[in-house]
Amino acid sequence: MAVPRGLIRARPEAMGDSSMATAMDEAGRHVAEALSGYTARDAAEAADVARVRALVSDIADPWPRTIPLHVTASAVIVHPGSGRVLLRWHEHMRSWLHVGGHGDPGESDPLVVALREGAEETGLTDLTPWPDSSLVQVVVVSVPAKGDEPAHEHADLRYVLATDTPEAARAERPGAPLRWLLPEEARRTASEGNIREALARVETLLAP
Repeated sequence: MAVPRGLIRARPEAMGDSSMATAMDEAGRHVAEALSGYTARDAAEAADVARVRALVSDIADPWPRTIPLHVTASAVIVHPGSGRVLLRWHEHMRSWLHVGGHGDPGESDPLVVALREGAEETGLTDLTPWPDSSLVQVVVVSVPAKGDEPAHEHADLRYVLATDTPEAARAERPGAPLRWLLPEEARRTASEGNIREALARVETLLAP
């Protein structure tokens, strides 16, 4: 993915260090590889990237939802032909969001998680990384408590996925409707600032 000029590079935590590689299992290694060439856009994102790198350095498997800060993977789904993006209503957060979530047992590659979550939440079977498999955003987000689950944080790795069949999108369940919107409309619809930022980046990629 082309990186706009003037971005701030997040300081790596010695990602090639052999001691880290020894301590890191496959789950952590996939996350580290996704982050290895990523460039943060501002100081706030650089701090989030540093937190995720530290998590991967300290914990062999950063995916389990039992740890207070754990990795998730998500994606903004686009239809390049019409320049539209897909949003999903999230009941727990009471807002329009992109797709994504936790890894299933045995999953360790964030792109694989994003692709699976995207297919499950939209019914789209032709999703592919777009314009390539690079991350578009890294952000640590707070998640409020729900039932027996305490408040926690997601270290969310975000991609862009494309479909050629937008008409095939189907809601996963009645309480999770989907909306195809132009990026400007989507940014007005989204209530979370980090989601609006992700959509702004995607809008740049979709621009002719």
